[in-house]
Amino acid sequence: MEGSNAPARGGALPLGLLLAIGLVLGGWILGVEIKAIRLSDRYVTVKGLAERNVKSDLAIWELGYKETGDDLAVLYRNTETDKKAILQFLTQQGMQAPEIELGIVHVIDTQANEFASGNRSPHRYIVEQQITVRTPRVDQVAAASQKTMQLVQAGIVLNSSPGQGLIYKFTGLNSIKPDMITEATRNAHAAADRFALDSGSKVGSIREANQGVFSILAANSGSASEEPGFDNSNPDSSLMKTVRVVSSIDYYLEK
Repeated sequence: MEGSNAPARGGALPLGLLLAIGLVLGGWILGVEIKAIRLSDRYVTVKGLAERNVKSDLAIWELGYKETGDDLAVLYRNTETDKKAILQFLTQQGMQAPEIELGIVHVIDTQANEFASGNRSPHRYIVEQQITVRTPRVDQVAAASQKTMQLVQAGIVLNSSPGQGLIYKFTGLNSIKPDMITEATRNAHAAADRFALDSGSKVGSIREANQGVFSILAANSGSASEEPGFDNSNPDSSLMKTVRVVSSIDYYLEK
């Protein structure tokens, strides 16, 4: 009987060895996975800021004017005189014909609404028109906007105060985006390096990244500006602007 059980015990030994090896390997693999999971939880979220001060490259200037009276024929002649005076003024300030757009003439009959109540306008008709200047020569427009008092002195009634209808745009954002994203990422990595140094770690690969939204602000939005017609609440009123982007990046931290 003993002789017949010897081969069985001999076969059980390799099987037990294989099971032991399997358990060791399984435990090692599980340990590696647990370590990887723990490492994946070790990350830091940092933000990188990049800014550029730029000059507007497009000016849009709207000049609205009006005439009031009771005789449409007279109002039409007066409106034509006003238009010629404004166009002459713009030409003297260096504006070119292709940069000037004439709006539609609007005629308002203040007595057209038979149900209107309250105080009526002293004149029956109001004739309005708008002239728009669109040009990349922003400096000339900025200087001209300070001289519109000449039009007022000539008897032209402007619909808005001098410079109020003037806005500045920056259209070159796409040309500076790549460099700004690179700078914001570099600044974020520097912040992660400082954090890792303080915590006894080192920065690993990127876990998640958010490029951020580009914003165009008035360059002097944080303080009072000396720019003519500047309005802190409206970035379009500023000739100089600040382009800003804030990137948010998660970096893994390694021991």
